[in-house]
Amino acid sequence: MKPEKLVYMANQIATFFTSKPHDEGVEGVAGHINKFWEPRMRAQLFEVAESESDAGLHELVREALGAINRPDPARFATPAERAAG
Repeated sequence: MKPEKLVYMANQIATFFTSKPHDEGVEGVAGHINKFWEPRMRAQLFEVAESESDAGLHELVREALGAINRPDPARFATPAERAAG
């Protein structure tokens, strides 16, 4: 998935939860992403958040990263990536 689309989707979730108290919003974002996003999408979210100083992620998404289940990126590597180590 294009990183821009992933950021857009994550930010839409955060926008929904802005009407909640801050801590509840952070928990809501993490809970939604953990429940409905497949592991490849979550892995890509971490890649985007960690590779770009300002990926355009909403504050609630950035704060929720600590509570989002991080999948093992090796599970989603291509054979060439696994061979490269």
